[in-house]
Amino acid sequence: MPCAAGTEPWLAEECQALLGPQTRVEAGRGGVYVEGGLPEAMRLNLGSRLAQRVLWQVAEGGYASEHDLYDLARRVRWNDWITAQQTLRVDASAWRSPLQSLNFAALRIKDAVCDQMREACGERPSVDTHHPDLSLVLHLGPDHASLSVDLSGEALFKRGWREAKGEAPLKETLAASMLAAIGWHGRPEDGGLLDPCCGAGTIAIEAAQIACGIAPGLQRRFAFERLLPFRDQLGAWREMKAAAQAAVHAPAVPVWAGDVSFRMTDFATRNAERAGVRHAIEFKTADALQRPAPADHGVLLMNPPYGERIAPKGSGQGQGNLGHGRAGAQGEKFEGAADAGEFYARLAAHWKKGYAGWTAWVLTPEAKLPSLMRLKESRRVPMWNGPIECRLFRFDMVAGSARKAGDAAAP
Repeated sequence: MPCAAGTEPWLAEECQALLGPQTRVEAGRGGVYVEGGLPEAMRLNLGSRLAQRVLWQVAEGGYASEHDLYDLARRVRWNDWITAQQTLRVDASAWRSPLQSLNFAALRIKDAVCDQMREACGERPSVDTHHPDLSLVLHLGPDHASLSVDLSGEALFKRGWREAKGEAPLKETLAASMLAAIGWHGRPEDGGLLDPCCGAGTIAIEAAQIACGIAPGLQRRFAFERLLPFRDQLGAWREMKAAAQAAVHAPAVPVWAGDVSFRMTDFATRNAERAGVRHAIEFKTADALQRPAPADHGVLLMNPPYGERIAPKGSGQGQGNLGHGRAGAQGEKFEGAADAGEFYARLAAHWKKGYAGWTAWVLTPEAKLPSLMRLKESRRVPMWNGPIECRLFRFDMVAGSARKAGDAAAP
């Protein structure tokens, strides 16, 4: 099960929680390995918030050329996985592979599948690069190859509720990783959670689904449902989904969210409706620099935006950009400030004044955020937003927590 770099320990804990302590789970580089059968594979697809996909390894071994890859794939009984009337696709990735062309390596895997099935069935499957029945993932190391069946189909961050996107929306798997990193599980002892710059609402929706016990895969379909080994498991799959639906409950803690943009708050509200958690989130269009604390304690969790989403309503400062960008990039405009430093200093001052007793977490690629906010972080967690290296900073808000102006945090 591949995952974002740095999230392997949290994914291993999640797998153990989903499958039980008797299941062997091992965290590796870039993913987690799980020993299990078809029921475990279905449960991971339904319940994992952190994995990118669930892969079932079918072949592995040493190689020196594309011919070795062909032989590797020929050893698999592909007619046990699909019929000749179904379709396939092969994706390849590599790390220090001696081969010159990944496309040719993938082509040889496809040839092996088709040749084996033609010999076994008299027909061969077709290729479908968009919506295949059988999606194969080939990974090449310096001298070792592994071939897996992708049981998920579309990436697992696609929970099934999002219709439209702003630019570069925060992925659901990253939002789940942020919640795992801060240890927020929607329990009464965790306290309520607030995202004051919610954008499309991803963090708040993910938190609300956790608080309500909603399995992340409950609203979508998976590739394994079309594969032959799982045909005898579809009854058990329906029972598994029904049990997950029956386990949904009222939230034990509140989730608050909002944005300075009426348009984005409305957008997030509609997303929450489709995700089945509109009742569990209190949305409010408000300026993050002025919004009062909704309770005497809780958790702030945010991925700071820029442009129109932090410009004062009616100021005309908006850039029309709905994405999340690097703080302080050239051309960005910050509310009531000429640069990121002034904005973050004002945000920290507002938190110190109105959010004493809260814990604030901020995900940003800006390594010097504590200096910009004139606060001392109590923790920093490395995290990747796609290819962008970020840090998740924790600030414990107590009265008078401002640092002296010259007391800058180390990057």
